[in-house]
Amino acid sequence: VQLQAYGGGLVQAGGSLRLSCAASGRTFSYTMGWFRQAPGKEREFVASIRRSGGATAYADSVKGRFTISSDNAKNTVYLQMNSLTPEDTAVYYCAVAQHLILSRTRQASAYDYWGQGTLVTVSS
Repeated sequence: VQLQAYGGGLVQAGGSLRLSCAASGRTFSYTMGWFRQAPGKEREFVASIRRSGGATAYADSVKGRFTISSDNAKNTVYLQMNSLTPEDTAVYYCAVAQHLILSRTRQASAYDYWGQGTLVTVSS
């Protein structure tokens, strides 16, 4: 499985960005997730969506501001980010878990494949 993430950039606080991640290869019955890593911090879960059924999960810090969605025909997942704050500045990574146990949705170690990351910078 190969993942290509894009859409990052520089935005002012209060602005919006949409990230995209296209998956290729064997991607049956997967969960796609977004994680982020700020300088000096550990990688943290942002959001996820299951291919089958479309169930979503969000980190508390982004709930109500970020929306994850997918286009299964294109094997692409999107992360719409609104009301951005400087605390959202990070490298954002998309990831795929082939057979994810629900209780491990927020654990980076549960994901099998990772994209290269795209930088989001929010200026104050």
